Amino acid sequence: MLDRLRDAIAPYRDRVDYLEIRMEQSESNSISFRGPRLDSVNRNLSLAGGIRACHKGGWSFVTFNGLTELKDRIEEAISQAKLIGEGTTELAPLDPIEDYVAVELGRDPRGVSLEDKRQMVETYNQVLLDFDPRIQTTMSSYRDRFGISYFVNSTGTCIAQERLNVSGGFGAIARGDGAVVRQGYESIHSRSDYDAFSNIEDRVRSAAERAIRQLEAKSVKGGQYTVVLDPYLAGVFIHEAFGHLSEADFVYENPRMQELLQLGKPVAIEQLNVVDDATIPNLPGSLKYDDEGVPAQRKYLIKNGVLTQRLHNRETAGKMHEEPTGNARAIGATYPPIVRMTNTAIEAGDRSFEETIRDIDEGVYAVRMIGGQTNGEMFTFAAAEGYMIRNGEIAEPVSDVTLTGNVFQTLKDIEAIGNDAVYLNGGCGKGGQSPLPVSVGGPHVRIKNVVVGGR
Repeated sequence: MLDRLRDAIAPYRDRVDYLEIRMEQSESNSISFRGPRLDSVNRNLSLAGGIRACHKGGWSFVTFNGLTELKDRIEEAISQAKLIGEGTTELAPLDPIEDYVAVELGRDPRGVSLEDKRQMVETYNQVLLDFDPRIQTTMSSYRDRFGISYFVNSTGTCIAQERLNVSGGFGAIARGDGAVVRQGYESIHSRSDYDAFSNIEDRVRSAAERAIRQLEAKSVKGGQYTVVLDPYLAGVFIHEAFGHLSEADFVYENPRMQELLQLGKPVAIEQLNVVDDATIPNLPGSLKYDDEGVPAQRKYLIKNGVLTQRLHNRETAGKMHEEPTGNARAIGATYPPIVRMTNTAIEAGDRSFEETIRDIDEGVYAVRMIGGQTNGEMFTFAAAEGYMIRNGEIAEPVSDVTLTGNVFQTLKDIEAIGNDAVYLNGGCGKGGQSPLPVSVGGPHVRIKNVVVGGR
């Protein structure tokens, strides 16, 4: 297939400044239950791709659904780029690469029948339904997708990469007295092994446990508190509130962010280190090459409290005279790659959880996230669960915990970083492309003077 794409692009190498073809063959299965009923079963096979051309700084993107139309689509992409281009093409240089990247498989989901997968989801869904009579409904889903992506460009790069994603989500909604409704959710992910879904009853059940626990919670009293974020919420915070600010397309187009995010500038306490690392095995955001053929890297966005790197595709790296970082990503070959995160996390510190909360007279422990938004450097997050911290111990559950602040001030208000960092899977949205597989990570993080709002 790579040879066929290479032959297709060869006659057009000198017609524009840059040309690439990305194509993907994939097969996928999905199953979902809503309450006790089977909601959907889907199987899909696809072959599709996209062509990007750049001429005098003008980009075009054209999709195709079969190889028979490839020649026409290439010519269409070239003509569109020439209509748009009026400036200078600036791409960071990259040596040509030829490679085939295979998946290291455990148990291959393609060898498991659709009926067995349906029974597996139904069994775990029943675990949620049976947990407590106050569980009103459930949402349980499973999806596997195996694909091979092919990438060739006009400078000689030819890469094929296999990718397997096996994922599932298990949610429970509980109703208490009156109109009180709470929810809990648990997700599972593997890049290599269907057996990641074996014997996970306890993890699935934890979604129902969280929903039931929160039924007894009273709304937190609004005010300023010392807040401890659990590892999941710490990871989501650094991804949403800071990671997106590190994406160079956002910085390049925003003069205020260029001023706030100057490399070499202290932006946090000295103990804080933040990474974006696509090289960690078996995480949702892991890859060997990004969707422009740039090798994956481990990058320190913040090192010892100092802003050290940002995330680039080849164009933003070229325009800002920095090195490409392997962060050009798309949710599929029919979408153009844009600057995106991979696996983004706060590195572990040196505090145990007990040490982190020991001297807090009154504070809030915020766990997971059910929603939120960012606007430049401002953020608001709603925790899925909350607990008061009283006299150095976890106390009663509280609800309606929303955290609001300025990310740069918050990074300087961190008081302690735990020694218990973990990565958790997630999906990211940007530019109409969602969900892109990523993971977020971190340890417990303690922050002073956080504005906490209740109901």
